[in-house]
Amino acid sequence: MKNTTLLYIRMAFMMCISLYTSRVVLQTLGVEDYGIYDVVGGVVILLSFIYDGMTTSTLRFLTFELGTGDKKRLNETFITSLNIHFLISLLVVALAETVGLWFLYNKMLIPPGRMTAAFWCYQLSIFTAVVNIMSYPYNAVILAHERMSAFAYITILDAVLKLLLVYLLLVFSYDRLILYAILFAGEKLLLRSVYNIYCKHHFEECSYRWTYNKSLSQEMLSFAGWNIWGNMAYAFCTQGLNIILNMFFGPVVNAARAVAVQVESAVSRFATNFQMAINPQITKTYASGQIKEMHKLIFRSSRFTFCILLILCLPLIVETPFILSLWLKDVPEHAVIFVRLLLIILIVQQHANPLTTAVAATGKVRKIEFVNGALVLAITPLSYIILKLGGLPWHVYAVHLCIAIVALGARIHITMPLISMKFGEYIHSDVKPCVLVLLLSMILPCILKQASCSSWGFAILTITLTVISTIVMSFVAGLKSEEQHLILSKMKSYATAHS
Repeated sequence: MKNTTLLYIRMAFMMCISLYTSRVVLQTLGVEDYGIYDVVGGVVILLSFIYDGMTTSTLRFLTFELGTGDKKRLNETFITSLNIHFLISLLVVALAETVGLWFLYNKMLIPPGRMTAAFWCYQLSIFTAVVNIMSYPYNAVILAHERMSAFAYITILDAVLKLLLVYLLLVFSYDRLILYAILFAGEKLLLRSVYNIYCKHHFEECSYRWTYNKSLSQEMLSFAGWNIWGNMAYAFCTQGLNIILNMFFGPVVNAARAVAVQVESAVSRFATNFQMAINPQITKTYASGQIKEMHKLIFRSSRFTFCILLILCLPLIVETPFILSLWLKDVPEHAVIFVRLLLIILIVQQHANPLTTAVAATGKVRKIEFVNGALVLAITPLSYIILKLGGLPWHVYAVHLCIAIVALGARIHITMPLISMKFGEYIHSDVKPCVLVLLLSMILPCILKQASCSSWGFAILTITLTVISTIVMSFVAGLKSEEQHLILSKMKSYATAHS
């Protein structure tokens, strides 16, 4: 609860800054340049599957060794992960400067006169990717130790730098697309340096010396291999959809997609921060043999994640046009439907993440990553075929949603025997309360939307009542009695202390 609170304070602070800076950047760059930056940077992000899989492996092995208490093995794990990430960064640069650069010049739909700016955005995106790759082992150490306060404190610096970035973008008259790419890369470099310095001063396992542990390297790479497959599928899905939208409709639709992703990313942080606080505990309980306790953590994490996302997503889905018009001066076409579909997809995907964490703790990720990766990998070619046949832009996310639902069912089916969990227990402790919360929470907004009133006052009233209704239904139908009593006792203690 303490870690989650710190992460939520950090997230709320950053979300306010992010929403403000996104609006200013969109207005300053214009819809076209904003779309160019999103899709060009997406070509580099497309390669993220190479290092995202290793990042998951690093966090799992560091957390597992903390659970066993072997400090020597913990240091060897950190050093090995850093060596592997260095090799990965070289591979990413090689691919980005060959295949990626060819794709930029030959396949991307860039307006005449903006190719030079797009080229420099691309090069700076590569630099930013390398900085991030080499920083991942340090971030994993912070997460494994559950030092969420570090993220909360460094957030202040991040916010100041983002505001400074926006100020400089408005002050200087140089090509603003290139300037934004330069400032963004510099901000990430400085921020990552702070994280690295913090780790070296607070965690003894972050001391580096050259060593090569062949068996550990093979073990980590073997685990990472299947995660790389899963992450490759996800990268090709997210950025592949972005690229084919560019190929069929141009950068204006990319701008609409970028706006939708901004909203989805902001909302997803609520679930991610909660899971970030509880995931190390799931891994540690498995490492110490506390299987039943791990099951309780999984159920709690899944239900809380669903309720948190529903509280946020339902009012956003109901009043998407009003919220986007309030946030942005000019709302790109297709942004409303993109936001709604991405939020529904987010709820489906995030709900099963605690199960994936539990499987990762066992180390037996081959089957679940193969099946999930194969399903996700099918999204982009299916979407391409639909667009080729005359489909509309939002159809790609309709395909994504259908595949996400199928993947959720497959993940549940595969996971149960791997973590010694009974299917009936999962349905009773997780699925049943979540479905009940969803059905009860939808009643009031459905009634309110029948009024067909489009005023700002009514929109605010609808959002407020939807949030209150969903919170009440989540508390009544989504929490167990002991969880309800705990929350009520905490609230009573807080009220007594401040009365």
